[in-house]
Amino acid sequence: MVQLVESGGGSVQAGGSLTLSCKVSGYTYSGYCMGWFRQPAPGKQREGIAGLHTNGDTTYADSAKGRFTISKDQSTTTLYLQMNSLKPEDTGIYYCAAAPPGYGGEWTCPPNREMRYWGQGTQVTVSS
Repeated sequence: MVQLVESGGGSVQAGGSLTLSCKVSGYTYSGYCMGWFRQPAPGKQREGIAGLHTNGDTTYADSAKGRFTISKDQSTTTLYLQMNSLKPEDTGIYYCAAAPPGYGGEWTCPPNREMRYWGQGTQVTVSS
């Protein structure tokens, strides 16, 4: 069973930084697209923030470019999202997600692609 467990959320003032972690277990596919998503508020649509493909390619939503960095530690199978220069509009529940190549007919890893596996989310609150 694939499990994704996020951690690292919290409260920070605007301009600050946070690093989110996502421990992945049970993922046995040879390739992946992994990503981070944000739900700004309950009832609001979840939006893709960043994606990481097996080949090392990364993609970012316009709102994240230049401020956020997605990465993966191969030895610990942990996905990270380094967030710098945080803004109040970055507030929300952050989810990590994963999908095998070809899932949903998608072979690349854009930020908003369909994902198969999801974590439970971690809250990030940025105050002005």
